[in-house]
Amino acid sequence: MTARAFNQDASAAKRAAAREPLIITDRGTPSFVLLTYTQYRELMGELDNIVDLLRQDDEGDFEAEFPPMVLGSREIDL
Repeated sequence: MTARAFNQDASAAKRAAAREPLIITDRGTPSFVLLTYTQYRELMGELDNIVDLLRQDDEGDFEAEFPPMVLGSREIDL
């Protein structure tokens, strides 16, 4: 996308960047890359929090079975 097109329709640029990183050119030369914050974090190697790690998105589906947690008490010698 040209810098002029970006300036005229930033919303279109954001929609395009949601699909894949968008290269913005200035006089035909690649100058900037617009990407989602999630893509940026992946590039920077930042760790996800537990909510992000467990979130299911459209890219895939998985099933997990978790055994029931058994809470019990035990005596200790003080």
